[in-house]
Amino acid sequence: MCAETLLGGIEFGGTKIVLATGTPDGKICEREVFSTAAPESVLPKIVDWFKARSIQALGVGAFGPTGVNPDLPSYGKILSTPKQGWRNFNLLQALKDGLNVPVGYDTDVNAACLGEAVFGAARGLDNVVYLTVGTGIGAGVLLEGKLQHGMLHPEAGHILVEREANDPWQQTKCPYHQNCLEGLASGPAIQERWGLPAVELTEKDEVWELEAAYLAKALSTYVMCYSPQRIILGGGVMEQKQLFPLIQQKLIAYLNGYINTPEIEDIQNYVVPGGCEGNQGILGALVLGQRALGA
Repeated sequence: MCAETLLGGIEFGGTKIVLATGTPDGKICEREVFSTAAPESVLPKIVDWFKARSIQALGVGAFGPTGVNPDLPSYGKILSTPKQGWRNFNLLQALKDGLNVPVGYDTDVNAACLGEAVFGAARGLDNVVYLTVGTGIGAGVLLEGKLQHGMLHPEAGHILVEREANDPWQQTKCPYHQNCLEGLASGPAIQERWGLPAVELTEKDEVWELEAAYLAKALSTYVMCYSPQRIILGGGVMEQKQLFPLIQQKLIAYLNGYINTPEIEDIQNYVVPGGCEGNQGILGALVLGQRALGA
């Protein structure tokens, strides 16, 4: 049985939507998964699922770009997305209208970062970067205990990185940038470059040397700009565990002694996998719901 305070959480991804109920202490009670169909198709299912469970508040981690500033008209809206029916859709208002409960709202990667900070590999830390490497690349950033927004929200998956001279592929999977991290190092980029999905390339050392180089270049930028106490790497590509030592070694090389802190010296505990068994996004959404409730 779950506690009296029952929270709802939604992890809105580009291909699937994860729904869950849970408690403020991070216990997940029930879970459901829907495909990310058009709003008119999937929203009634979501509302009905949560109504049947009498949640007291809801937290949402939404795919971006999305409006996260409560002071702007764009708050709670999905913005410039190619996903059919979702562009400029007011997701937050639709959920509030359908459920009539307090709703906390942020990006999916910010929610995942929050989940790791409260329950996972960054528990107790105030300055954290969470990077997910999969179909796309996105980052959630927590600084001084606050998820970062600013004029929009961090889009750290689209920082420009210098191409490696030995990269055999001169294309990109990003329609906006020729040399951004997502365009060069996402799962689809790996597959198009090498002709096979990442899971079938495990024994190809050249694949992971190149991937680690791009990811470590990005991490060096995050270290310089955000000064995080820990960097957490998640997503499907990071299931290739051989990437972690390669990234750690290359990050040290790129920093070249300029940043010399106890955290960097303990690099194996600085760049780490997630600690929530893949549940960081939904756990972060539950925390957003709890905060919206004021519990």
